[in-house]
Amino acid sequence: MMNIKEAASRLGISARAIRFYEEKGLILPAKQSSNGYRTYTENDIWRLQTIAALREIGMSLQDITHALGEIDQGNQQRLEEYLELQQAVMYAQWIELKRMMDTTQRMIDLNRQDGPLDVSHLHDLADSARRLREARQNWHDRWNYDTQAAIHDQRVQAEGRVSTEYPNSEGRHHSDNASPISDENDVSHPHQDADHSTPSDSNDTVQSSFYLYHNYDEALEQTAHWISPALGEKGLDIGTGTGNLAGKLLQHGADMTAIDQSREMLRRCRTKYPEMHVKLGNFLALPFADHSFDFVVSSFAFHHLSPDQQLLALQEMQRVLTSRGRIGLTDLMFVDATHRDFYIRQAETTGHEEQLRALRERHFPLLDELCSWLEQQGYVTKHVRHNELLHTLLAVPLR
Repeated sequence: MMNIKEAASRLGISARAIRFYEEKGLILPAKQSSNGYRTYTENDIWRLQTIAALREIGMSLQDITHALGEIDQGNQQRLEEYLELQQAVMYAQWIELKRMMDTTQRMIDLNRQDGPLDVSHLHDLADSARRLREARQNWHDRWNYDTQAAIHDQRVQAEGRVSTEYPNSEGRHHSDNASPISDENDVSHPHQDADHSTPSDSNDTVQSSFYLYHNYDEALEQTAHWISPALGEKGLDIGTGTGNLAGKLLQHGADMTAIDQSREMLRRCRTKYPEMHVKLGNFLALPFADHSFDFVVSSFAFHHLSPDQQLLALQEMQRVLTSRGRIGLTDLMFVDATHRDFYIRQAETTGHEEQLRALRERHFPLLDELCSWLEQQGYVTKHVRHNELLHTLLAVPLR
């Protein structure tokens, strides 16, 4: 037993900090009946050490309260989730600081140029940085995937079995250096030019029911086939859900890490694939060091991001990939703006509210823009079209 001064001295913190934690209910030391002075047991000291450690990593008092409750109940998994969440926050702050440093350096470079400084360029840089910062901060799970985790696998399998009206077709985004990514086992099908990307001129193109997961298994198998990991290669699946794509790559011999913002989805993923590394996180601030993975994949998740957020997500993928790292994206996408406009017009004409609601709530990217951006970053790309909207895209760096 020790008094507050002795406890503070042993822990290397102030008596004032200990009193503050007591006021917040984080610690409840016993009081001597004779004089009312507080006395601290070894358990109290351990608890104070834990509080100090969690504060050191920036955890809020509210989260510390919850974390201590999980510790008291012996729930290591829940404690790990709180620590991962705090780690994700720190990565987000670090990434934002890196972006601010880059913007500052670009301003310095502009100022060093010969001739008078055009201050509007500084304003443009600042506006761009602000917009991207807001894009990173404004994402939230509007669909509450925690509540959908229990039925997720049944849902995707049920929807995936529904037949589609649009036949498979495959196309490669044209590049002068496309040969390194060719697959001799691929069977080529006619692919329409961008100027003729609408798949049909009939009203049947927009189906009477809208399903996110048409051709689900086929698309995941295609992604795993194209990634084709070597034994022991490190892979990251972003927005993994219950781990279906990551599980296929695990079976191919990859060392898989899976992240998702939904705790419940990740719990089911852990149950299905206990050997997989599972962590809380999201596209916009991947909680990993630079150059950590040989490949990054994502399926049926990228469209949850706004266009600005999709750009940030691609940059984050690049950051965590090795110099030879490849990207595999499977998602609902429009071939190009013409395809998107045609789809919207048909949905409006035929009054299909499900499609219109999906278009309002989600941000299906344009495949041609994705390929163009990736090629500008030094990748060569190819893609396959599974149905009206679903595509798998592979990007491999040339260097």
